[in-house]
Amino acid sequence: MKTVICVKIFLTFYFCLFTFYFYDLLSKRIVANLKFEKMMIKDFGARVVSVWEGLRPMTKKMLVGALQANSGNAPTQKFSYDTHADWELSRLLGALDEQAKDADIKKDALKLREIKQLAATCAEVLQTKTESAEVFIQLATRIVKRNDFNKLDALADVLLKRFSASEIAEIIRQTESAHIRAIAFETLALVPTALIFPLLQDPIYHEIAHIALEQQAFEFDNPEAQNLLEQLDFEEMNGE
Repeated sequence: MKTVICVKIFLTFYFCLFTFYFYDLLSKRIVANLKFEKMMIKDFGARVVSVWEGLRPMTKKMLVGALQANSGNAPTQKFSYDTHADWELSRLLGALDEQAKDADIKKDALKLREIKQLAATCAEVLQTKTESAEVFIQLATRIVKRNDFNKLDALADVLLKRFSASEIAEIIRQTESAHIRAIAFETLALVPTALIFPLLQDPIYHEIAHIALEQQAFEFDNPEAQNLLEQLDFEEMNGE
């Protein structure tokens, strides 16, 4: 009988403790969400507010969750991600970076720190998820301006793991940065020759693909690339 009573007391205590922990955690998340929304709309400037209000609820939730995870207030959560979220976060990151340059913002250390914190969170999510040439250029340009070469190396690793050959070629075509172009060319040269070959058929990427194949053939002694270049030279000589 005493054992049963002890077990009941223990279970009741455990249940109360768990309930308290759950509601405490929930209340902290609610407060953090409200604080985040207030901070965004009230303090970050008209352009940031305009972009923020245009975000879908799922994108806002994803950002708040990522910000809380980075601050240690909540575990990392999984969110759905699509090309529209990519575009939304890219726009928000651009607005935040622009606002951080504002003279009045620079005078307010707390506000500037919060803007940079949110911008860093946007950049982190984008780096983890994006497969877009335009977004890669945006992220790489930010890093180059800061001379943070460790982050640039980490971003370059993303290219080979997640980007298609055509998107890498598009980075080379679009970027105005010699540094970013060099990274993209180095990465494209590591892509299997069979995936570079289709780019030769596209007038926009033909020259880029040809340069990548030459790098494979002469720097890496890739026999497949060498044979392909010989075939291209033969076709050009015969006017094909």
